[in-house]
Amino acid sequence: MHGSEPDIPWWRGAVIYQIYPLSFADSNGDGFGDLPGIEAHLDYVAWLGADAVWLSPVFRSPMRDGGYDVASHTEIDPLFGTLDDLDRVIARAHALGLRILLDQVWSHTSDQHPWFAASRRSRSGPFADWYVWADPAPDGTPPNNWLSVFGGAAWRWEPRRRQYYLHHFLECQPKLNLRNPAVLAAILEIGRFWLERGIDGFRLDAVDFMLHDEGLRSNPATPVSEIPLKPFGMQLHRYDMMQDEARAVIRAIRALTDRYPGTVTLAELSSQPGAYARISDYTASDGFHLGYTLRLLKTEFSAVLFADALNEGAGAIAAFSLCWGFGNHDVVRAATRWGGDTPERLRLALYLMAALPGTLCLYQGDELGLPEAVLAQHEIRDPFGIAYWPDFVGRDGARTPMPWCGDHAHGGFTNGDTPWLPVPDGHLALAVDRQKRDAGSILNLWRDCLTWRKTCTPLLYGTVEQVAVQGSVLGFERVFQDERIMCLFNIGSEPANWHLASASIELEPWGFRFLATKSALVR
Repeated sequence: MHGSEPDIPWWRGAVIYQIYPLSFADSNGDGFGDLPGIEAHLDYVAWLGADAVWLSPVFRSPMRDGGYDVASHTEIDPLFGTLDDLDRVIARAHALGLRILLDQVWSHTSDQHPWFAASRRSRSGPFADWYVWADPAPDGTPPNNWLSVFGGAAWRWEPRRRQYYLHHFLECQPKLNLRNPAVLAAILEIGRFWLERGIDGFRLDAVDFMLHDEGLRSNPATPVSEIPLKPFGMQLHRYDMMQDEARAVIRAIRALTDRYPGTVTLAELSSQPGAYARISDYTASDGFHLGYTLRLLKTEFSAVLFADALNEGAGAIAAFSLCWGFGNHDVVRAATRWGGDTPERLRLALYLMAALPGTLCLYQGDELGLPEAVLAQHEIRDPFGIAYWPDFVGRDGARTPMPWCGDHAHGGFTNGDTPWLPVPDGHLALAVDRQKRDAGSILNLWRDCLTWRKTCTPLLYGTVEQVAVQGSVLGFERVFQDERIMCLFNIGSEPANWHLASASIELEPWGFRFLATKSALVR
């Protein structure tokens, strides 16, 4: 851990390793990853150089959306094990010097949650207003034009109440009414439950969707040149999400974690415009500790992309509240999306991530350089992919199991006959055991890079200055006290030069340089 600096919180400059439990390690042969499997491999996460683990949901769930449809926030789904198993994961992590951030889905639940079962029965009763309900328009249609991220109207008719309920994602994920004090108190009690068990903080799902316009006004249209695959992009999302009143909910969550010193909140923001400004707003003073946005992960890899992100995120960077991630369970694998499946691009992306200011998130398997898996239609489990096949194949290509042993069936992920998603043959050559033995592997390069970063104070704790682009080259300086490091990255397939006042630095295709003025740690 790098908490040796007395006034610097542990998460500043930390590396958070995301584990997607279904695909990490299966201990009992049923084909699904589980908590004992995670416990058995935490030493690998510590060996890699991570400081914390973000654990995607392991709560009781119908698994319609990979566990992000929660049916009980304080019970472990039997698929993953037991509450005792999670306690052992926490204890083992702490023994290894790792912290555990537990994913919390507090904007919606599963329609199998007892709260929703009670709420949908009647317009009266203690749970009647725990979800977002609305009467139909005079012609019986939904109350407004809001759209689900997954396609179609964001409203589902409930005949028992003769009302519509709001769902921003799947129909089986009804929206919680966080304006109801009883609902807010309930989610805070959930948070307290986990903090009391030794959890070190939370990753908070879909925080842009926490609150909506109370007047249920329809969104304006946004001009499009052609009808997109996902009609969600045909609206300006002025009223269905990203409401200023969300600050009250954020303050309440922060107040809870403040009662548990050393715990942290990491918020997921959408890719909607203004994401970096919202991170600054959501993390200001009594807000979340950290925030990251999906916006970076849905754009072409270029020098301009990162210069814009560094400039737009300047407020959050200055407050040390911006978190960076190049991949997660919802987007195409970084090796395919940005690395082009080539070693030089992957190497540059690795060092670029290590040079960025703030906290880093590393998604399981990205340290192996795993490319996006290509799955047949019958192998798809993601409802998003099932609905949009073949124009959009869903998110399962980034969710296939971790390959631990290249010579074992299913990469050593399971000793059973059938993993929940297949392990591509191409992933076996990139298995952990094979890459550990290869000093020049992308895995060992990640480990070496993260080790170096921990010894380089400006990269770990510094601010960023002098962001600029010259052709295909991105340049910026990392500054901590009187140490400065110039970071140069040629995000292009041709040689390029970075021009200084008195010199010119040549960079090969996909090349990079670190030039330190006071530290000897240069590369």
